Amino acid sequence: MALTHFESVRRALAKIEVGAIQRIVDIFREARDRGSFIYIAGNGGSSSTASHWVNDLGKAAKRYGRRPMRVMCLSDNVSWFSALSNDEGYERSFAGQLDNFATPGDVLACISASGNSTNLLRAFELARQRKVTTVALVGFDGGKLKGLVDEAVCVATDAGEYELVEDVHAVICHAITKCLVADKPGLKS
Repeated sequence: MALTHFESVRRALAKIEVGAIQRIVDIFREARDRGSFIYIAGNGGSSSTASHWVNDLGKAAKRYGRRPMRVMCLSDNVSWFSALSNDEGYERSFAGQLDNFATPGDVLACISASGNSTNLLRAFELARQRKVTTVALVGFDGGKLKGLVDEAVCVATDAGEYELVEDVHAVICHAITKCLVADKPGLKS
């Protein structure tokens, strides 16, 4: 069974559009260089991936002589997340946070296997109103998010293959981070 999963991950990775990943690297790089915020969110296992990615972008991609990434995980503030969910509805758990911060030129990146989470869709709607650039890592058929964002990477699988999609999303996050880590300090790329 493990070998089958490894082979599935290899096949899924081979189908990823590398150009889309490079465009996300460029979006993040430009946001970093102009001092804009990057907000990252996800639900369930994707929430953990979002939190991990924020750690990597904030710490691992930091280089002295270069502006640091201004990155925040919208899944991490549990008290605010739960207050918004309770008081305004779960669908506002991310948009409610963005409402306080998002400005033109910022970036919203969401991670979702299905691409259909209502709270992520509401966040993208708010981002569009605020002229925030949007990117998504999605799975299955890409769901509704795939058609709403400025840039998407879709791990095309059968619906329900969460473990496969989540594993490939983690690899994509690490690849994007490694590209940003490789930027030379003090020089705009």
